[in-house]
Amino acid sequence: MTKSSTPQAGSRLAQIGPALLGASSFACADVLSKVALNAGADALTISVVRAVLGVAMLFAWLRLVPPSGAFAPRAKWISLGLGVLFAGNVFLLFKSFETVEVPIAILTYFVYPLLTGLAAAASRLETISWRGAAAAVAAFFGLALMLGAHPTTLAAAGILAALGAALCRVVVLLATRALLAGADALRITWYALLSSTAVFILATLATANWQPPATASGWLALVVLSLAVTTGLLGVFASTARIGPFRTALFMNLEPLLTAIGSALFLAEVLTPLQALGGGVMLAALVMFQLRR
Repeated sequence: MTKSSTPQAGSRLAQIGPALLGASSFACADVLSKVALNAGADALTISVVRAVLGVAMLFAWLRLVPPSGAFAPRAKWISLGLGVLFAGNVFLLFKSFETVEVPIAILTYFVYPLLTGLAAAASRLETISWRGAAAAVAAFFGLALMLGAHPTTLAAAGILAALGAALCRVVVLLATRALLAGADALRITWYALLSSTAVFILATLATANWQPPATASGWLALVVLSLAVTTGLLGVFASTARIGPFRTALFMNLEPLLTAIGSALFLAEVLTPLQALGGGVMLAALVMFQLRR
């Protein structure tokens, strides 16, 4: 019995391993971004360094594992356009980390699956059952409970930045679904990363902004978070190929949980019991929404 169960356990781990890698890598990047910010870096500098290193890593990956099949010029231009929105997504998320605790920011940002589903239903890309609608209401209740339970006044700019990042993500997801169905996801990401990196470099030059970390540990955090984001992207690609996009999205709900744990251990940013309850309600409802919609 032990011998027969071991291969099954190994096979199951091989199936879900990339999704776990993706969620844990993104959570690691979330925590490390705050370390870099605390060391004196700003959101734009973190964004441009992360983008340049991410493009370099993805370029190396594409050289090692070149994608097969054609990629239409139309898909390339759409992907480049989506990269501008992706730049907004990344920058606004880092801006939210500047002013509010990382767990609060990332949980607020994670309304994007709900907003995506609701927007898709409104645009008739898909339908939502009454159970899905009830789960969405519960998720927003959990978010409201979490934000309302904050012991001090939340920085409104940080919450608005996290919501802005979520909206950018929603538009990217809906546009990808509507305009790039069937296109190679890795090459979509490659072209989106190229244009988003160009946006960050131009913004840095135009504003003469360069505010890197002032400490060696901050620089280390900045480099490692850039590697972690790229590792997370590759984990998501591999997971989508193995277990599909739906199950991958469910596993990605581990990111806020892991981020909260990492923030408590390394940043001393601990959720109050009422905040933890609100976050737990939100994540549970989010999983139900993805299962029932």
